[in-house]
Amino acid sequence: MENPKPIYPLEGVVVLDLSQIYNGPYATYLMAVAGATVIKIEPPGGESLRRRGVVGGAGLPFAMLNGCKESIVLNLKTEEGKGALRELVKTADVLVENFSPGVMDRLGLGADELQKLNPNLIYASSSGYGRDGPYKEYPAMDLTVQAMGGIIDSTGFPDSPPVKSGPAIADFFAGTHFYGAILTALYDREHNGKARRVEVSMQDAVYASLSSNLGLHWSAAGKDIPPRTGNRHGGLAESPYNVYPSSDGYVAIICVTEGHWRALTTLMGQPELADDPRFSTLKERVSRMDLIDSTVAAWTSQHPKEWLVQQMLAVRVPSAPVRTLDEVVNDPNMHARGALEWQDHPDYGRIVVQQSPIRFDGLPPFPLEPSHRLGADTEKVLRERLGMNDEEIKKLL
Repeated sequence: MENPKPIYPLEGVVVLDLSQIYNGPYATYLMAVAGATVIKIEPPGGESLRRRGVVGGAGLPFAMLNGCKESIVLNLKTEEGKGALRELVKTADVLVENFSPGVMDRLGLGADELQKLNPNLIYASSSGYGRDGPYKEYPAMDLTVQAMGGIIDSTGFPDSPPVKSGPAIADFFAGTHFYGAILTALYDREHNGKARRVEVSMQDAVYASLSSNLGLHWSAAGKDIPPRTGNRHGGLAESPYNVYPSSDGYVAIICVTEGHWRALTTLMGQPELADDPRFSTLKERVSRMDLIDSTVAAWTSQHPKEWLVQQMLAVRVPSAPVRTLDEVVNDPNMHARGALEWQDHPDYGRIVVQQSPIRFDGLPPFPLEPSHRLGADTEKVLRERLGMNDEEIKKLL
């Protein structure tokens, strides 16, 4: 007897995805690999991230965020394109967009208009600064939101200029919250019968991540304490907590408990430090952070990073080697768990793509498929969902 086909949590949910770049496409990707039917709607020529593919490996992010979606092209600046979207809305559950506030309203496709056509439609929007504050007209990208949101000012070393976070954290923090907002709205509709408009601001989404830095800010109370702490704890409230040199790279170490510190001093061959009054409590260690760091670094710099990590893991001291991107792409843990998969992509060759970080007990990971070429599903979607004939499709296209 064959095993029954697995039923994923969002099967039957239809999502119209007008979003672009990172935050919206990531939210809808998470929905797609939870079983939703996601129809990606792009303008002629494709969305901005797809067009970046002409520059080196810049097409990889599009492939990472848009697998398992159908691709159609609609020109929303034409009445035919708008009409097709309105018809699609009538049988959809969710519409997702991350245009600047007001763009969809100016097209005559705002939340009020579309929810008149389908009162069960959840209209989900994301923007840099929200649609109702004094910054709503500001253009927003990950870099500008990191700057406005305090990320850049808190990143780097005290005696160096501020730097942005390497990854696009504002986009992906917003995308994760966006997914949560949409799923919450679906739950609300199911249990309370109300289809709401939901919104996520990128600036709002990054604020909570500043918690350690804000703790330092409030405790400073006018004292001259620099906002940037390098690789130390953002609130300067843990020690040791840093990235230390090894003989062949770097290793990250943090001691959260007294047990961690005692185990580390034993590994370093200096167990007496655990009971030294200068270092015997967290408060004392934090007050002598420079001395702690130089003592730990004197030990780590004599050994290879993998050896150091194995020694510390054996006694449960939190640590990790500082890995290169190539090492991360080939991470044995993520590949063993199915969190990363090799994929033969028709446009980008052999690449690694990510699964959803969300696991559903009793269900295998959703089978991934490569991102579709621009407009590959336009005729299929228009024919199957709107009942258009060949002549009507030809006129629209």
